Amino acid sequence: MEDAHILHVVEAGAILGESPVWSPDEGVLWWLDIKAPALYRYDPATGVNDSWPLPQETGSIVLRKDGGLVGALRGGFAFLDVGAPGKPVGTDWIGDPEPGRPLNRLNDGRADRQGRFWAGSMHDPDGPPETYFEREPVGAFHRLDVDGTMHRMIDGILVSNGLCWSPDGKTMYAANSPTRIMRAWDYDPATGDIAHERVFATFPEEDGRGTPDGAIVDAEGGVWVAEFGASRVTRLTPDGDVDRMIALPVSRVTCPMFGGSDLATLYVTTAKIMLSPEALAREPLAGALFAVDAGVAGLPEAAFPG
Repeated sequence: MEDAHILHVVEAGAILGESPVWSPDEGVLWWLDIKAPALYRYDPATGVNDSWPLPQETGSIVLRKDGGLVGALRGGFAFLDVGAPGKPVGTDWIGDPEPGRPLNRLNDGRADRQGRFWAGSMHDPDGPPETYFEREPVGAFHRLDVDGTMHRMIDGILVSNGLCWSPDGKTMYAANSPTRIMRAWDYDPATGDIAHERVFATFPEEDGRGTPDGAIVDAEGGVWVAEFGASRVTRLTPDGDVDRMIALPVSRVTCPMFGGSDLATLYVTTAKIMLSPEALAREPLAGALFAVDAGVAGLPEAAFPG
């Protein structure tokens, strides 16, 4: 495992940093603290990390084609109205894909190559942080289409994570984190339908692997996975083999995203959730946003067309 060439660190102290999304038009990185809950905007040109309070826990965000963001909140999908830094984010609700499951919330999500917003849900009732993985398998992966219709695509999910697509958009990846398995599906870019589910990669605890969290695909088809609890991001080949492991100085690594003018900077969110005071003393950068030179470029994220 190689040490990361860390370019910059934003010491945000996020409880559960997640869902970094690079906006090429703005030249900024949007990201979240799910548990604060807060929306952040990091500008690498100035080093400023602005913040906005969110009305609910928000598991993921995607860009909107004509500007702005779409969020996957505890209560469903919504367009986000972002004003001046520090002011609460407003919501224009699109819909709740799980109205009968109030103890669930939406979690990890990403736009496919055509801009459809996929987001997973998870059982997340109020409780102490140490119970984070004590879930019921009542979550699902949902697809939000541009016309506002929502489709329940995959059932039986404990903690939804790892959504990303191959460069040609014909393979979808996703993880059900506590199972330590990342799966792949054939993906139809024209319809958003999936088929031929199979195991893509496993993360055995006995081998010192973390649980698969957020993921992103680079321009060469490599799949970068944040290994929560293992202090690293790992690059997998399209065949699911380990290609590289990059170490970070924190254990709770949550989600990678390529950004910068050439999409060659790997931004990585982290968390301090479930760390004891003693562990936090050993990990003073827990919850920081890292910028890493990964030696490979990414692809631009698609924006939701609606």
